Amino acid sequence: MASIVTSPNSFLFGKKIESKDPIFYSSHQVAAGRCREQAPRKTLAVMAPTQSRRAPSTTGSVKNSMTMTEKILARASERSSLEPGENVWVSVDVLMTHDVSGPGTIGIFKKEFGQDAKVWDREKVVIIPDHYIFTSDARANRNVDTLRDFCTEQNIKYFYDIKDLGNFKANPDYKGVCHIALAQEGHCRPGEVLLGTDSHTCTAGAFGQFATGIGNTDAGFVMGTGKLLLKVPPTLRFIMDGEMPNYLLAKDLILQIIGEISVAGATYKSMEFVGSTVESLTMEERMTLCNMVVEAGGKHGVVHADETTFKYLQDKTLVNFEPVYSDGHARFVQDYKFDVSKLEPMVAKPHSPDNRALARECRDVKIDRVYIGSCTGGKTEDFLAAAKVFHASGKKVKVPTFLFPATQKVWMDLFGLPIPEFGGKTCSQIFEEAACDVPASPNCGACLGGPQDTYARMNEPQASLCLDDEQELPREDGTQRRADLSCIPVHGCSIGIDGLCYGPEGVFAVEVERFLSFLYIEPSCTI
Repeated sequence: MASIVTSPNSFLFGKKIESKDPIFYSSHQVAAGRCREQAPRKTLAVMAPTQSRRAPSTTGSVKNSMTMTEKILARASERSSLEPGENVWVSVDVLMTHDVSGPGTIGIFKKEFGQDAKVWDREKVVIIPDHYIFTSDARANRNVDTLRDFCTEQNIKYFYDIKDLGNFKANPDYKGVCHIALAQEGHCRPGEVLLGTDSHTCTAGAFGQFATGIGNTDAGFVMGTGKLLLKVPPTLRFIMDGEMPNYLLAKDLILQIIGEISVAGATYKSMEFVGSTVESLTMEERMTLCNMVVEAGGKHGVVHADETTFKYLQDKTLVNFEPVYSDGHARFVQDYKFDVSKLEPMVAKPHSPDNRALARECRDVKIDRVYIGSCTGGKTEDFLAAAKVFHASGKKVKVPTFLFPATQKVWMDLFGLPIPEFGGKTCSQIFEEAACDVPASPNCGACLGGPQDTYARMNEPQASLCLDDEQELPREDGTQRRADLSCIPVHGCSIGIDGLCYGPEGVFAVEVERFLSFLYIEPSCTI
């Protein structure tokens, strides 16, 4: 359990102010009265201010005593300082949309700005088809056609198109899941503002930038102006120290946090992740950490940029960026401290991400299928962790195990990257030996349900173990599932092998990394 430290300034952020000082009350009542007298009775419209030519993330006008979220928004709004609760017009560095929300965003843009209007900056709009791609559904296919027509009309530089649905490799521009593709293609940069029409846009906060999901109407406005009115969020700080056990991954950490604060615990707040454990995480693991802040109600999640960040970006972008960092005296609503070395593998039970349990507490749950993939669990490192378990076990799965690499690059890694510790075998060879399904074409897959012919979509009630991001919520595929559980890939593999959910007391006689002894139990074993 986390230890909690409350900031002495936390009363500023939503708690009731209590004071017996009559001067305090009289002065604030007068001020409130003046505000009411001066306030207009009716607001007819809100117009964005004229946009100045601002070099992204390079102004250097930000003062001290702010969190990094406040600093990023201050710079983007050309302010020297900001406080939580302020509403400011923010200049946007990247706007992303995809095939689900894109057509609606385009429709609003054309309705409000005119049929012949041009986007504010064709190089700052990124459009990535990824959700309902490999399907014969006419409406889903029409969405991609709408994106293509718009990008041709607007000469959008970054449109990752797909035309040949029968062979994704025949589409060199196609990438896959937007949140991973944004990072791999260099659109995630420290100190910038990235907005997207998807709740898991917060994934990009791993790069030390402000990244959050917005709706179609807001996105249509950004498309025409390059600006958006945002309220500055207060910040929760999560301090994670201690050596991370080999049987844990970043998703264990975020499930622990969500279980600690609840699905509403970070509502419209920034979640800042710091500590020696966070510093030791790879970029892909940091992305997992930030990916699920929205499941806690968070506005966005953020990790300080460091050498790990800069090395990842080295060959991905030529755009100048300037990272910012929280000041020593920055105000945080609360600090949550975790000793990661004492944590165990976590599972989120139906039907909420904060319905957490230790994996060993779910040992009697029978699983009908395992799903590994999507923006949370479909990165190269996720599949490497899964393959390591299969390789060490030498067993075959007992339940259908579906694999969804997030992007074309991840898919290529699975089939083309020999792993020395596997004797030069690739991940795909390990998965084949374990009788998993062949890795699917990169896309969001069944994470959001999708059309009837979506690969791995559940068209009947089953108990599913999902290693994606939205698995804890009731699906949008029309099924009433008996149970959906969420965990990390290494635990998902052990469940795939035995068809049961086990915990760390079991012993599996293979001398590899310590997590193996935590993940394998024969059904006949007594705990």
